[in-house]
Amino acid sequence: MTPAGIINALQVRYTGTVVTPAWGETTIFYNPGAKFKRGTYFATVKEKNGDNDRASGLDRDSVFRLNIGATRPLFEERFGAPPARPGKGGHVQGPWDFTMLDRLTPHPVYGWMSWVSILNPSQVSFAACLPLLDSAYAKAQATFEKRLRSAS
Repeated sequence: MTPAGIINALQVRYTGTVVTPAWGETTIFYNPGAKFKRGTYFATVKEKNGDNDRASGLDRDSVFRLNIGATRPLFEERFGAPPARPGKGGHVQGPWDFTMLDRLTPHPVYGWMSWVSILNPSQVSFAACLPLLDSAYAKAQATFEKRLRSAS
């Protein structure tokens, strides 16, 4: 799978989404009708290291990372309690190898928020991530609706 292929698959599967370059990555927001400048993001595709995000080694040729804003119950089902928040420029601590391809791990920086990630997912691994993506999308929809109610 490629970054563009994953982004396209997400746009096809999840209605009301907008793809936006943001924070050095491609971000998939739930924002039907462009009600907000940015909607609620639920997934990103990152293709390069950032100042505070180097744990995955995204400076390697053709390595990218799919990031998913999983719900806490699904995160805990796979990894146990979320790890502690890392210090600035650090990554979450635990037994995970954030450089391993095609292996679901907590997000190296945002795992404490129940985000998960996978480097260069295969089609099989991407399919296995669909329940996580579905829950992230549902969570983004709920957050978006809450924001919409608060704004009116």
